[in-house]
Amino acid sequence: MTEVIKIANCSGFYGDKLSAAKEMVEGGPIDVLTGDYLAELTMAILYGQKKSRNTGYVGTFLKQVKQVLQPCMENNIKIVSNAGGLNPAAMADAVKEIAKELNLNVKVAYIDGDDLAPNIEQLQNAGELFTNMDTGVNLANTKNTLLTANTYLGAWGIKEALDQGADIVICPRVTDAAVVIGPAAWKFNWQRDDYDQLAGALAAGHIIECGQQATGGNYAFFQEVPNFDNPGYPIAEIEANGNFTITKHPGTAGLVSVGTVTAQLLYEISDPAYKNPDVIGHFDSLRIEQAGEDRVYVSGCKGSCPPPTHKVCINTLGGFRNGFEIALTGLDIEAKADILTTTFFNNIGGKQQFDDVSIELIRSDKENPQTNEEAFARLRIIAKSRNKELLGRLFSAKMIEIFLANVPGLGVMNPIGNGDSFLVYWPTLVDSQYVTETVHLDNNVTEVKPTNQLGLPAVTHIVEPAEVPPCPIGDTVSMPLGRLFGTRSGDKGGCANVGVWATSAEAYGFLHQFLTVEKLKQLMPETAELEIVRYDLANIHSLNFFIKGILGEGVASSVRMDPQAKSMGEYLRAKVIEVPVSLTKQLNLAE
Repeated sequence: MTEVIKIANCSGFYGDKLSAAKEMVEGGPIDVLTGDYLAELTMAILYGQKKSRNTGYVGTFLKQVKQVLQPCMENNIKIVSNAGGLNPAAMADAVKEIAKELNLNVKVAYIDGDDLAPNIEQLQNAGELFTNMDTGVNLANTKNTLLTANTYLGAWGIKEALDQGADIVICPRVTDAAVVIGPAAWKFNWQRDDYDQLAGALAAGHIIECGQQATGGNYAFFQEVPNFDNPGYPIAEIEANGNFTITKHPGTAGLVSVGTVTAQLLYEISDPAYKNPDVIGHFDSLRIEQAGEDRVYVSGCKGSCPPPTHKVCINTLGGFRNGFEIALTGLDIEAKADILTTTFFNNIGGKQQFDDVSIELIRSDKENPQTNEEAFARLRIIAKSRNKELLGRLFSAKMIEIFLANVPGLGVMNPIGNGDSFLVYWPTLVDSQYVTETVHLDNNVTEVKPTNQLGLPAVTHIVEPAEVPPCPIGDTVSMPLGRLFGTRSGDKGGCANVGVWATSAEAYGFLHQFLTVEKLKQLMPETAELEIVRYDLANIHSLNFFIKGILGEGVASSVRMDPQAKSMGEYLRAKVIEVPVSLTKQLNLAE
């Protein structure tokens, strides 16, 4: 057997299953327990907690630590987590208190150096523009109020802490994959320029970072999943060469297949050259194959030098917003929506006083409805302003007071509020020369510089495109795209990605020729005016579409029904297209 390090992830987001850590520790042998709790929106939530309760870390992680600390120490299982959030030092102290209560001798390290907020002005004076990666606007040119600014740190601080004997490593805003790369680099003593090995660990970390999304959760072909009662959480068994197996504990529900792993590999990426402060992993170079029941082997991921910059997660206060969702019923829906909208804004003083107004009519009504609910359409009106008074009680009252004096069949579908503040995510870059990770363990403080500041020789990698199978020809039949192709979609700041994969080489030949950017815009008309970039991953029979600007200024401020773009893939799968009959025969769908 090839020597491996078994890294298990027990959390894909802040709010994931509390008992997962205990289940991963007790369910079978593992070497490292990790947890990913931080999304861009989570950092903003933790900011509020730090201001009000002086915490700023993921409190539920402490409950998990209390459950598993003793068996982890008994079985030499390391714990590495980014639950430290905005206050890793305070979380480390809390973990030490738990160890003291349990009468355990535990070496707890924490990492900082990610917080750039106190130095933003100084860095701007040094020439850093903090240009928004989605909009192209410089930070100095926004009226928004800066709340947080955290660099996505890499894996080498984690490795340093483990090298020094840490049992638990509390991280701040590190990259999601760093909690996997760091332990793997520690286990095999990888060096900074072992780019292929690091790229493999990066791919492994990306696949398991969202927990059960790698074991059947949110899976397009969900009927393949035998049972959803208690899906297992993913484990990456990483080898010294960077290749790895994705699996889960025996006796758990869910599924680990080429499909579930492919789906998660496509999740929330843009360019297949996946950038990380430790390495660029070339996802269009790897191979995925089934290696047994609930075991998928991923190999051959090539790596190259990390970029000269670090990504920074900035959250700003964008102002205030208020809005409504109104049910419109029956006939003449569009006329009713126009009259109601016009009356409301006339009564409130016009649209021009607001910074932004979104009006969306969702035609969920059906012709000849069989129930009252089938006659409903939904009108969504949302306004934004930096002036809180414009969106307070009076704004809401002006909608309520016209309910008996306007079109027939109105109904309120959500509580009418008094206006709330909203946050704007500001993805940006900073020159890596301004980034230093600091490792704290006992009384030792160790500074760790980024790889691209060490003067290593430049190593790049150009992937030779995999061969694309020919497109099948012949008679066609109409069917939903999703009967042949899986999808996985998600948010990337104000942008979104939709990954599409084929379940056979023949189907990919058709997909590659059929699903152009122009065709995607036809199938998804709301994207027609947006910039879309298509990336080909023929090695895994996949395409990835990066849709720029569809989420506005990010999850926290988006006015879309699905601000995280999680449903866009399934929306695409529901579209009816013409496909070659020869492809349907493998599904037994042809006549």
